[in-house]
Amino acid sequence: MRKVVLLRHGRTAWNAQRRFQGQADPPLDDVGRAQAYAVAPLVAALEPDVLISSDLARAMQTAEIVGEALGRAPLADARFRERGLGHWEGLTRDEVEREYPDEYADWLGGRDVSRRGGETREQVAARSAAAFAELDGVSTVVIVTHSATAMALTNVLLGIAQHQHPLAPLANCHWSELATEGEGTPWRLRGHNLGVPGTVLPLPVRVTAGEDAADAEA
Repeated sequence: MRKVVLLRHGRTAWNAQRRFQGQADPPLDDVGRAQAYAVAPLVAALEPDVLISSDLARAMQTAEIVGEALGRAPLADARFRERGLGHWEGLTRDEVEREYPDEYADWLGGRDVSRRGGETREQVAARSAAAFAELDGVSTVVIVTHSATAMALTNVLLGIAQHQHPLAPLANCHWSELATEGEGTPWRLRGHNLGVPGTVLPLPVRVTAGEDAADAEA
């Protein structure tokens, strides 16, 4: 059996502010570091053969804390970065809605917004899947990444189109776990939004239609 764990990074101040991050590089805040320390022993108990991470600070800081529990340093791969969000990066949802109302409406509807200068879901899926393909043969791998990237790679492995959103976005320091019985057998989703037992820390959010799709890239 092969197993992959897609772990989202801990919280940043931008997460708490509902500010679009994309490939901007804010670090973990104090809550995010505490989340990483809390989840690290759970991830270490999975005994991964490889620990790999997006090279963005919030992911690498999370991976380094997990690595302390594992006794090894994480590998970095930029192909597991968050989806590039172009001129939205650094803006809050309210600012995007005010400054780019047509783009915001498309995004809430689950449609790609390529004119903002960022990446499409298909582009994120392609680069993350290419990186994952190089891990072929690894029994258990933990990838510390970002919500939209984890969703895109999960869809690739499960054979789901990128414009569909069957799973809720990952909470900070929660993971999706997928497994396959071996070559030629399909990947199965064994768990989603797994993490430390207890209430997921709430973030201030204005609930709107299409919120699940929107949260994928906050």
